[in-house]
Amino acid sequence: MASKFPDKAFYKIGEVSTITKLPASVLRFWESEFSFLRPRKSQGRHRVYDKQTIEVVLEIKRMLYEEGYTIMGLKRHWRRRRRVREDAPLPVGQVQQIREELQGILDILNTSSR
Repeated sequence: MASKFPDKAFYKIGEVSTITKLPASVLRFWESEFSFLRPRKSQGRHRVYDKQTIEVVLEIKRMLYEEGYTIMGLKRHWRRRRRVREDAPLPVGQVQQIREELQGILDILNTSSR
């Protein structure tokens, strides 16, 4: 995803609020709710976000506001996503089986939409 914000190493919470169009209070609340959202703290103990953390905020916003996830649903999704990333790759046979099942689902959907 191409970044739509200034090219800097770190951003203060006010800047992130402007970039994401979210109040700073929402950003702080999400920090308390989502263990995977942890901006760094400066020496002065101020939150500083890097681009990757801002992308996570934008993804949370999209999933909550556009896709209709609840906070609990988003937490479950993120846990599953993290587990999948940590797991070893699937065996080739299993990947092929999943592909065939998905193709079958697509065929059903395409047939029923006609």
